[in-house]
Amino acid sequence: MENVMKEMLETVIKIIVDSPDEVKIDIVETDNTNIYELHVAEGEVGMVIGKHGKNISAIRTLLSAATAKAGGKRSLLEIIE
Repeated sequence: MENVMKEMLETVIKIIVDSPDEVKIDIVETDNTNIYELHVAEGEVGMVIGKHGKNISAIRTLLSAATAKAGGKRSLLEIIE
C-alpha cells in the first residue's frame, strides 16, 4: 500500500518540477501514521507548493483520499528542504 502511494506521489511531483531525477520520497512509519518526506532539488520547493499553496494542497488531498479509500493509516506529506 505504501509503495503504491509513494509511486503516485513521485509521478505527480515529477510532472511539476524541472528536475524530476532529483525527486525522492522517504516513508517514515509510526503506529497510526505514514509520513511521506519529500526531497526535491534546491529552488524547486516553490514549484511543488504552487501559488498560494494550491499544488501542495491538491497533492495532499489526493494522498488523503487514496489513503481513506484504502482504509489504511493516516498519511501526511512533508517537504524536507
